Amino acid sequence: MLSRIKSNWVNELSNGKYNYQVYISFVLVAFSLFLFTRFLNFVEDRPGVILPDPILQMFSPIDISWFTFAVMYSSVIIAILSLIPSPKLLILGLQSYTVMLIIRTVAMYSIPLEAPATILPLIDPMVSEVGVGKLMTKDLFFSGHTATIFIMFLVSSNKLYKNLFLIATIFIGFAVLVQHVHYTVDVIAAPFFAYSSYKIVIYINKKFNSLFK
Repeated sequence: MLSRIKSNWVNELSNGKYNYQVYISFVLVAFSLFLFTRFLNFVEDRPGVILPDPILQMFSPIDISWFTFAVMYSSVIIAILSLIPSPKLLILGLQSYTVMLIIRTVAMYSIPLEAPATILPLIDPMVSEVGVGKLMTKDLFFSGHTATIFIMFLVSSNKLYKNLFLIATIFIGFAVLVQHVHYTVDVIAAPFFAYSSYKIVIYINKKFNSLFK
């Protein structure tokens, strides 16, 4: 297994054009995450508006943070392990995630929102503690957790994993609503933005490949 993974990466990186694309992709995703965590501080400190949400008004929030994180981060680990043997799919996922971060930054900047009044904060150990260092509640439109797992669904070529990530996407979208962490529109919009990010990357890669044949 390890030898096959190594062989796949050696073969892909032996292509000079793709070699640069791989390195640039890792740099861009790291740089985008760095900037995004700084941007979240700006979002958290500015005033926003509370949206009316008839769906959230139908029930009281329930704290299921531990279950949400169990699904979220186990999905991320499974995605990484399943995509490592396929360099092109892994890089496609990283590129799609980077574009999604950029689009989400623009969306959040353009639509300043306050968290739902009944929110039970979802304390993400990666974003709140490692990346930002404080509790975040205004990173709302659109749901990053939902969009991230849906990107895993899009880039996966294995039917079993694809079904798993689709189920996880639905669960995460449901979970953040149960806890009133997001508005309903945040969750509904997330897969559409994730799909758009994925298609943008495919389009850019096609243009890039045609320029450097």
